Amino acid sequence: MRIDKFLKTSRIIKRRTVAKEACEQGKVSINGKTAKPGDELKIGDIIAVSFGSGEMKVQVLELKESVGKDQADSLYKVI
Repeated sequence: MRIDKFLKTSRIIKRRTVAKEACEQGKVSINGKTAKPGDELKIGDIIAVSFGSGEMKVQVLELKESVGKDQADSLYKVI
């Protein structure tokens, strides 16, 4: 699954276009490497997202095309 789609599906970032822009601006990394919007994720990857003054690190637990908002946080674990 593409990183921009995962960020939207997991609701870490609300819209896919915003997730794509964050990747293009270098605010998202996968396993320590700066991510491009089309980079593919695997289960177990570590994603770091920079927000304004902070950073969020999560580990990918599941890859699903769509989930309900109550299940979105089951796709990742905050580190």
